Amino acid sequence: MTTLFSSLRHKTPDYLALIRFDRPIGTYLLLWPTLWALWIAAEGLPDLKLLVIFILGTFLMRSAGCAINDFADRKIDAHVKRTANRPLATGKISSKEALIFTAVLCLLAFVLVLFTNPKTIALSFAAVALAACYPFMKRYTQLPQVVLGAAFSWGIPMAFAAQQNALPKELWLLYFAVVIWTVAYDTFYAMVDRDDDIQIGVKSTAILFGQYDRLITGLLQVIVLVLLVEVGRAFGLGQWYFLSLIVTALLFVYQQYLIRHRDRDNCFKAFLNNHWAGAIIFGGIALSYYHAG
Repeated sequence: MTTLFSSLRHKTPDYLALIRFDRPIGTYLLLWPTLWALWIAAEGLPDLKLLVIFILGTFLMRSAGCAINDFADRKIDAHVKRTANRPLATGKISSKEALIFTAVLCLLAFVLVLFTNPKTIALSFAAVALAACYPFMKRYTQLPQVVLGAAFSWGIPMAFAAQQNALPKELWLLYFAVVIWTVAYDTFYAMVDRDDDIQIGVKSTAILFGQYDRLITGLLQVIVLVLLVEVGRAFGLGQWYFLSLIVTALLFVYQQYLIRHRDRDNCFKAFLNNHWAGAIIFGGIALSYYHAG
């Protein structure tokens, strides 16, 4: 631990780069569905303590996920244009330092979970397992984005467990909507690296879908919207929520427009645009409960 703190003092910029501190999009995409679930579970503003726990926990787990991902990809990143300057790829941070740092981040997140309840604590072990195994899936399956979706969606059952101490069956509609949403937007992300990934043997849905990538991601987005409509019906959400889904549908159309030529920069823009989709849906949920109250 002393070695880690000494390393942190001298390599703070490198550790911030390791957790993508200057690129918070991953935190946002992990946080929005968690906030959706907290608001729905509480039928409005959730318990303030839980809100703080889940916001901090989301940041810590996303940071841990970035660190373990770079450890897993340390020999690959140097061969990919977008990732060649990452701290492990350049040797600025060692594998041992990255693993210790990941463990500390997970430990801090677990300490936060201890302030919830036994059901949430039990679910947190699955969250760590999903976050830890995802980076290695791209070596064994063409569907690593599905595993990422499962990881990014796990805050939903945890939020319900923390707020209600229960797991109503309706929450799984929301869970699978977010899994599929994640597969769609992370396919956009994978389209950025597709040529490099093919050369080095990394697997992804972008490679699996091939020439049908636009068609399949579009169908996935339609499924997401259908599931989110069912979420609204199941939880009795109001008109503001359904209005937010209309705006989200327009954003999905815009994303398809961006990827129409499969240009790397525009595929990345389509990926980033999903932050606004998450924010708009959250706004719809919050306004629905605010006006209902």
